[in-house]
Order: sequence, then structure tokens, then C-alpha cells
Amino acid sequence: MRRTRSLKPIQTTKNVENILSCTEEGQALSPIARMFHEPESDVYAVTAIGIQTQINPEVVKANVVDILLKQPRLSSLQVADEKYGGQLKWVRTEVDLDNHVIVRSPDLNVDSADIYVEDYVSNLSRTKISMSIPMWDIHILNIKTSKAESVCILRVHHSIGDGVSLMSLFMSCSRKVSGPDALPTLHTSKKQKPCSSSGGFLQHFIELFSVVLIYWNTLVDVVMFLITILFLDDTKTPLKGPPGVGSTPRRIVHRIVSLDDVKLVKNAMNATINDVMVGVTQAALSRYLNRKYGKNKKGGGGAAGNNNLPKNIRLRATSFVNLRPYLGNEDTSETMKSISDVKLGNLIGYVLFPFTIALREDALDYVRSAKAAGQRKKATLEAVCTYFMAKTFIKFFGTKLGSFPTQTTFWFSNIPGPQEEITCFGYQVAYIAPTCYGQPNALLIHVLSYANTMNIVLSVDEEIVPDPHQLCDDLEESFKLIKDAVIDKGLVDCHVY
Repeated sequence: MRRTRSLKPIQTTKNVENILSCTEEGQALSPIARMFHEPESDVYAVTAIGIQTQINPEVVKANVVDILLKQPRLSSLQVADEKYGGQLKWVRTEVDLDNHVIVRSPDLNVDSADIYVEDYVSNLSRTKISMSIPMWDIHILNIKTSKAESVCILRVHHSIGDGVSLMSLFMSCSRKVSGPDALPTLHTSKKQKPCSSSGGFLQHFIELFSVVLIYWNTLVDVVMFLITILFLDDTKTPLKGPPGVGSTPRRIVHRIVSLDDVKLVKNAMNATINDVMVGVTQAALSRYLNRKYGKNKKGGGGAAGNNNLPKNIRLRATSFVNLRPYLGNEDTSETMKSISDVKLGNLIGYVLFPFTIALREDALDYVRSAKAAGQRKKATLEAVCTYFMAKTFIKFFGTKLGSFPTQTTFWFSNIPGPQEEITCFGYQVAYIAPTCYGQPNALLIHVLSYANTMNIVLSVDEEIVPDPHQLCDDLEESFKLIKDAVIDKGLVDCHVY
């Protein structure tokens, strides 16, 4: 066990260098941060981190003082400025650790430790952090579950930062298990090399066509986005919640699959990891909805093998896109030497991503359709446009017009995580399960890679999705069917596999 350090007195802003202009004394919150305070999008990011040993709370507190509180936003209040109509601004404050590090002593004789932790996180979703303190907290549960010896739950209001910036914050507190002084590396996309200028007329024509295609796709997507905001709602299905669902409690569950198996499908299909996970999600939602519609049919229409799905289901996800350069293998050591180098904030756009709901004879068709939709969304500036449209609407018309679309069925997010096993505050991490509550949809699906695993995390309103573990089973079974189809069709060398 790591030796506990004595707690240092917590410093105020006068003794800490201002790293970000947006956290200087009296600086207003950004428009996107303000949007996360709207009643239907009062969103909290909550991450369950499985630890492979018991946690010493004093060690956590010491590290919070030495590391986390050097981040200005984590020691700042969000205060209404009456001079500017109650607009929120950042104001540095002293931090009382007793308000932010909560240690629970669970009953070790509970029937199921996994259910205990699940219930604990669900109960957290019924609460909010007071704006009289910085809007984050850490919950320590020293209870052995099926996946870890203890669990640490980090809750942060989304106005402080988006998924990528919070992941960067977490990474700056982490080190490789294989090298205690080495920062972890992240899964990143390889940059494409610029095309050679020696291609002549054909090369210039292709480049011009690509630019025209991007602008055309952007125009179509922006028009579709505006039409969606005005009147184009998704089909009412058993997954779609009614208005007002953003304020309801959530049940949060997760399922871990092999990242090596995901890569196997990815390589066989010449796709991306995101394509594979979107394809798996399409397959699982199709199975889940087919079962739901079958149960509602008279005369046993829900029998296995029957197609009970209505035709032409319109089902879309609000899918979030990071608009900042993501920290990669070359940048990590330079940009995350200290936590004060991490830039928190919400620099995200979003796209309306169509999900095909159908029963396929060939399981690989789910990945093919996801790949086609993904390539189409890459050839558009929709995410950039939605980001600037939201900022503009909020600036001139207030946060209500700039709020997230409620017409889509669910939220979907894919965040790359550490490539290798890591320690955080000296404790080895077993798994990372990030998600949110407070979003204006009854279902949110996060996928996050960690070492050789892929964690699929669901955040659901149980009034709409009463059986989230069944949906997890559908995700796991759909992934297995897709992987088996790749092997059966000889798209991968089985001996290597």
C-alpha cells in the first residue's frame, strides 16, 4: 500500500497560475457550458473506475490536493453575475475536501456487491451537486465486486469539461503499470499523408470533387438538422422517451468485451473501431426492438425468428464529435507533464447519426451499413456547424434555443482510452466505465477502450428501458455473431486468430 502523505493546505487562486483564460477570475462560462445547465440538459459525467486493491481514502485526498486542485476549474465556483442578467462566471474559492471526497462503508454482507454499486450510482443520478461548491466529487466504495476489489466513482458537472478533456485530466493523473514514471498513451487515428501534387489534372479534379462533396454534404446535413429541430421527430419506439426525460434518474450498467476481437472485425472489414461498435449497436437495438414489438403482438408474434419490426423506423443518435486535436502517442509526454497543462472545457459538436433498424441475414451487413454512414459523416462539416450554431443561438437567443436536440432517440459516444494498463494515484485500474445522466434522451451508449478491453456503458431511464441488462446481453450476443461471421466467411486467418 502506498504511504499516505500529509495533507497540504489548499491554496486559492492567488497562489496558482491562471492556465486558461476561461477560468480567470470573473470570466463568464462559455455558451456550451451554459447549455449544460438547462433543465433538460443539466448533464453530469459520472465514471466508475474499478480498482484492483482496496483504496486508502487519505491517499486519494493527498493526491487531490497535490494534483487535481492545480486545475483551476476544479477549485472554482460558478456564480451568477447580476450585472449581466444572472450569467454564470468562474470565481476561484477554497475547497473543503469533506465536500468532495465521500467515503462509504458498504455492508460487506450484501447479497450482490455488483448490484450494490449499481444501485449506488443510480442513486447518485437522483442528486445534484450544490453550486455553492465546485461541481465535482469522488465517491470511494471499498467493496469487492466481480470485476474489481474496490470502486471509485468520479462525478463532474459537464459544464466543467467534455469527455475528451476529462479523459485527458484522468490520463494526466495516471501512469503505465509497466513504467511507473511513464504517462499512458492513447488510441488515435493515424494522420493521412497529403496527396502528392504530381498527380496532374486527375489528382486536382479528385481534390476539387472532394471539397465540393464536403460542402454539399454539409449543406444537406445542416438543412436536415434544422428540419429536425423544427418538426422531424424520430419514430416512437420502446426506446424513445417522452419530453422531460432529462430530469429522471438513470440505471447505469456496463459490459466488457475483447478489444482484440473488435480489432479482428475492424481489420477484416477494412473499417474503423467506431464502425464496428456502431454496427454492433445497430444489431443489438434491432434484436431488442424486435423482441419488444413481438411481445406487444397478439397470438405469439414474438416467437424467436419472427420479424416483428415495423417498416421504415427512423432512429437516430446524437453522436458527439471532438473538435480539438486529441492527445496522441507523440504528444502525450509533452502536453500532459502536469495537470495544469490539461485544458478543460466543452469543445464538441454533434451529428445526427442514422441507425438502421432491421433483421439481417448476414450479420456483417450491420458493420457495412455503419461503415457507409460513418464515411458519409466524415465527408461533412456538420459537427463544426452545429457547434457554432449552438454558440450563436445561445449568444443571441438564450440557452433554450441552443439546447441539444430532443427529437433523436439516444446519445452515442466513443472515447479512446489508454492503450495499456494504468495506475491512478498509485492504484492499478481494472476498468473504466464513463457515462452521463441528465441528458434529454432515455438511452445513452458510451464505448471506451482500455488496454485490451472495450467497455460498453449504458445509461437508461428505467421507465423507458426497464431491462438494461437484457440490452447488454443483446450487445454482447450481436458482437459475437458479427465476430463469428467474420471467421466463418474466412475473412481472417484463423490460425493467427
